[in-house]
Parts: sequence; C-alpha cells; structure tokens
Amino acid sequence: MADVDFPAGHGRDGAAYGIPYETFFDARNRACFHGCVHDRFTVRLAWSTFLMVLIGRLLEAVGTGVMWPVLQITVFSIYPLSRRGFAMGTVGVAMSVAPAIGPTLGGVQTDLNGWRSISFTLTIIGVISLLLAYFGLHNFGENDKTAKADFFSVGLSIFGFGGLMFGFTNIESYSFVNPMVWLPMVIGVVGIIWFVLRQIHGARRQIENPEAQPPLLNLSVLKNRSFTVGTITAALSFFAFSSIMVIMPLYIQDCRGYSAAISGLVMLPGALGQCISQFFGGKVLDRFGARPVALVGTITLCFGTVMMSLISMTSWIWWVSIWQFVRQIGMGFVLMPITTWSLNCLEPEEVSAGSAVTNTVRQIAGAIGAPVLVILMETFTSLRWTALGGAKAVYAAANVFGIQWALRISAAICFVMVLMVFFGVRGQGAGSTHETVQRALNRRRAA
Repeated sequence: MADVDFPAGHGRDGAAYGIPYETFFDARNRACFHGCVHDRFTVRLAWSTFLMVLIGRLLEAVGTGVMWPVLQITVFSIYPLSRRGFAMGTVGVAMSVAPAIGPTLGGVQTDLNGWRSISFTLTIIGVISLLLAYFGLHNFGENDKTAKADFFSVGLSIFGFGGLMFGFTNIESYSFVNPMVWLPMVIGVVGIIWFVLRQIHGARRQIENPEAQPPLLNLSVLKNRSFTVGTITAALSFFAFSSIMVIMPLYIQDCRGYSAAISGLVMLPGALGQCISQFFGGKVLDRFGARPVALVGTITLCFGTVMMSLISMTSWIWWVSIWQFVRQIGMGFVLMPITTWSLNCLEPEEVSAGSAVTNTVRQIAGAIGAPVLVILMETFTSLRWTALGGAKAVYAAANVFGIQWALRISAAICFVMVLMVFFGVRGQGAGSTHETVQRALNRRRAA
C-alpha cells in the first residue's frame, strides 16, 4: 500500500509547495491561467518508469497548489459578501464531481486500454483547459508588474514542507528510527522554522519600508482570531478525512475480500453527497451565516464517523457506503462554509495571503493525516493480532480491530472540531442567533 500511495502522497507535497507562491502570481496576474498551465500541461505522458510518474505527479500538484487559491481569490474579488457562500459552494461542487466519477471512469479505461491511456486522456483535458483559460479568462483589478518573488523563501518552503511531509509519508514504509523518516522530518522542521521567521521579518520590514520586498507568505493574517480558528478547523477536517479515504478501501478489499470495482462503488455515493451538501451549504451560509452551517456539518461528520467505527467482519458492506455518505455530507457543510467565513473575516487586501495560508495548512494536514492514522491502525492491528495468537487466519479480524480504532480516533478529532466551531466561530458573518434576529429586524424595517 505504501508503494502505491507514494506518488499520491508526494503529489500532496507538491500542492503544498505551489500554494505559497500564489501571492506572487496574484500580484503579477489575477487570472487563473498560471495554475491551468502548470496543473494540466505537466507532460503527463505515458512513460513506464516510476520516476517519470512521480515527477509528473509532483508537477501536476504544484500547479494545483497555485490554481486553487487563485480561484478562491477570483470568487472573493468578483462576488459581493452576500453571495460568496453560494459562489464557493458552486466551486466546491465542481471540485467534488471529479473525485466522484474519476476513479470509476479511470478504472473502466484502465481495464479497456491500460493505465497509460489515462495520461493521454488527461493531456487532452489539459489542452482543452489551456485553450479555455487563454481565450475565456481575463485579468481584473490592478497588476503589479514590478512584483518579485523571494526565491530564498521558495527554497526554504521546499525543504521545510517537503521534508516534513516526505518523512511522514515514509512512516508507512520504514520504522520511525530509520533515517528515511526522522532525517527528512528534522530538515523539514528546521526549514519551516527558518521560513516562518523569514516571513515575519519580511512583514516587519515592509511595514517600516513599504517599498521593500513583501514576504512570500504573509503570516500576519494569523493574528486574526477568526481566520485562525477557521484555518485550524479546516485543517483538522482534512487530517481526519484524508486518512479515512485510505483506510476504508483497505477494509473493503483486504478485510472483506471485495474487488476494487466494488470498493469504488461503495465510496461513490459519499462523493455525490458532498457535492450536494457543498452546493446547499453555500446557499445556507449566505442566509444564516457560518456558525449554524458549520455546527450541523461537524456534528454530522462526527456522528457518521462514530457509526462507521461500528463495522465488523460481518457488517453489511453498504453500511460503509451509508455512513460515508453521511460523513461527506457533513464534510460539505464544514469545508466551504468555514473557509469562506474565515476569509470573509480578513480585510480585502489580505484575502490573497489568507487563501495561500489556509490552503497550505490544509494540504499539510491532509498529507500528514493519512500516514499517521494508518500507522496507528497498523499498531492496533499488530497488538490485536498478537493477542489472538498471531495465526494467519485471524489477521483480517485483527486488521478490522485496528481500523475500528483509527475511526474512533478520527471521530475524536471531529468532536474537537465541533467544540472549535461552537466556541470559536463567532462575530461578523458567523450567524449567531442575535445576528440572525438583527438581520431579520433590519429587513423588516427596510420593507
């Protein structure tokens, strides 16, 4: 499993590399053209070597890291405050449809024409996206052609974020005392600390001298309490959610013996549920604010995870599908509304930096979440297997025990999210009862 997940894991690393540079691209050109070029035109040709697959995945992810924050900034720049929830929800639907149907279509295409055909298909999609971006997207606002990137910070971010996530990803293949794990982590931590200190110093320097080069990533947005709460909540949701998307297919295929096609079908309704909830979550956000929407979402996500943790060796397989559907409905009501609210709490000129920060943190949390919970799952599995005598016949039952505990830990993380939303999501746009009543009174007076 670790070998298969290696390109995907470092694809998440690449996304984290690309996101911090978004503020530089935003200053130079506000259109989403940059991300489109990098994201789809990464020459994902059908070479058979693992190295080429890995490089192509990294380049694709770097482009995604650039494009997604630019897309958020575009939405926040075009739509008024009262319509941002709907706009972000619509964007979320588009971002959820592809993961919902992609694995199914990819599996069929692989069976018919081999895995290389997927790369050719993505190349065609990339060319179409590039043409649409070139002819259909136009710049808006002011562009600063003198903007320069801090390339030393670029290098620090690569060693910092890349080293940390490389080490966490390798936990699935090596023990923690292996240099392939702890050495990249140490380099990553040192790189991140140096990167953060450089960004703080750069922000202070720019305050003293407005003509000075701005920091690559403006971390001063984290002084905004509401933005920080929203960012942490979104990161926790990525941490808990990404791991389940790795663990549950293991349960379906390895523990229960179903095929990969059945595994995809079991997980498919959840992605469709997230599409629906993100669309309606955006509308409800515009009407009632973030607090009630995010509370419903986190409670639903927590409840669905608890119910999923009740699986056993004899559970009805569609039990997983039902509660994954419930979980992803909750995820849809959490992710976009909490992200939109946290960015709304910033000043307009801070949205670009805020988008880069929150997406960077989310990608790191998602990349770390899967290997951490998988390691915990394997630890519980090993302990249970030893307790059952270590026979090969009982390994599947021990593995289910490990998956149950991984799900319980994920549920605990979701409960922390509930508490964070309940106590932390307040203020303008949060949708407290007082604010809801006040808006209703204002509408009545206006009428």
